[in-house]
Amino acid sequence: MLKTAFVAARDRQRLSEIASVLIGFGLTKVVDRLGLHNIPLIPRRTPRVDVTRLSQPERLRRAIETLGPTFIKFGQILASRPDLLSPVWTDELEKLHSQVKPVPWALIGPQLEADLGAPPEQVFAEFDIEPIASASIAQVYRARLHSGEEVVVKVLRPGLRKVIEADLRLMAHGARIVEAEWPEMARYQPQEQMRHLANGLNGELDLLNEARNCEMIAEIFAGRDDIVIPKIHWEWCSERVLVQEFIHGVSPNDAAALKALGADKKALAQKGCDAFLRMALIEGVFHADPHPGNLLVMPNDRIGFIDFGIVGRLSQKRRQQLLVLIGAMLKQDVDGLMATLLDWTGTSNPDLTKLEQSAQNFVQTHSSIPLNLGLVLTDFMTMARENDLAMPTDLAILFKGLVTADGVMRQLDPNFDLFSAAGPTVRASMRQQFNLRGLMRKAESLGTGLFGAASELPTLIHLMLVRLKQGRVTVEIELKGMDKLVRGIERGAARVAVGLVVAAFATQLAPRLIDLGTPVFVIIGLTIAMLGVGWLLLLSRDR
Repeated sequence: MLKTAFVAARDRQRLSEIASVLIGFGLTKVVDRLGLHNIPLIPRRTPRVDVTRLSQPERLRRAIETLGPTFIKFGQILASRPDLLSPVWTDELEKLHSQVKPVPWALIGPQLEADLGAPPEQVFAEFDIEPIASASIAQVYRARLHSGEEVVVKVLRPGLRKVIEADLRLMAHGARIVEAEWPEMARYQPQEQMRHLANGLNGELDLLNEARNCEMIAEIFAGRDDIVIPKIHWEWCSERVLVQEFIHGVSPNDAAALKALGADKKALAQKGCDAFLRMALIEGVFHADPHPGNLLVMPNDRIGFIDFGIVGRLSQKRRQQLLVLIGAMLKQDVDGLMATLLDWTGTSNPDLTKLEQSAQNFVQTHSSIPLNLGLVLTDFMTMARENDLAMPTDLAILFKGLVTADGVMRQLDPNFDLFSAAGPTVRASMRQQFNLRGLMRKAESLGTGLFGAASELPTLIHLMLVRLKQGRVTVEIELKGMDKLVRGIERGAARVAVGLVVAAFATQLAPRLIDLGTPVFVIIGLTIAMLGVGWLLLLSRDR
């Protein structure tokens, strides 16, 4: 309660705006469950008339668009999670867009000048103040360096960080409330989703992070001239400004432009597949949103990747698990699918009979060749949701990227089969992970770990022996009802202590007092003895 009061006091104005928007779109139940209905300064207490006929998913989508970039990003994440939400919700959230009205140059120009250290017209030989793209996070301008190179200049929207940081604080607190108050929502992992959202947005708010991502991906394809990654001009880059090479190309879903370019669509689909899978399966770092706007088809059947604000990462272990999953899918191995899903979803406790039936239905549905990867992965995540299982965040990001990439490749080649096209990359990944050198590395790693444990064993044994000699070895045991046992032992100990004192007095001190012949001492001694006996009687009744 104190935490809620603190959060509300710190971000009261933004919290009031959020509550007003939710109420305005008829989402009063959400407001009530989150305890926002008592917030002052909410100007609207009834839904807007024009939304009363909309479905709940439509109302949520429109409210999210109104609330701005933080909520839009969160909605886009949820749209890619069929393991969490049913199609009626994901289909609606997929309509979310980040394209917004551009910030006027009068507002963004001074910020850009401050970041560049000089007016743009001095830094660049040419600079067009009309943005070529405007999204919820940044705007993009076209320019030319004095050296003649064409560049794009990406600029963060002014005042964005303060709003997003307030939103993230409020949403993180809301996630804690949801997990505490709605046990049925725990499988949705609200706090984990908030951490993922915060990491992604904090990365996008620092354009230097995007520049580093771009160069990291460029290193992967350094030896290939058919995959193009824009060059970064570091001298002009900062947290709020990114200057990179302008790539000339056409969208993969522009059929007329592709025809005019003389593009080989099948070859492009294979190259795009190879590039994405090499990033994900071999390098463990990949473009997290390869939609048509971020892929460009260039002359001579080259492919350009742009916009590296968010990249996904996969550990070596996760890549091995992914290979096992692909193998289980291709072999129609029900047990393998179940084992992989249970391994990924961790602490869940599903109905195994139901899960087995779901896995069998999944295998039967996708037994024909060629396989539609987008449909396969979507159904796989749906199977997880129907069995109350949630995918790990890193895999959800990868699956979203794979589904998006598969859609783009199918636009280029309607008969594209990513499973077949992935063969060379998958084999290369398996060779890398399971060849003799790879197995030797694993054995070496295991041996190093065992050697480290073995080298510490003598020290641990010696320490234990020393503590045994000193009587300092302690054992901690937690048992149900132990507190009652402890209280019983304490009462017993008290009885024993009092009994010993009384007995000692009666056998040792009392005779000496009597020998002194002083009545006062005798009376005192008898009084102490009687009090001791009375205390013992009271303790014996306290059970």
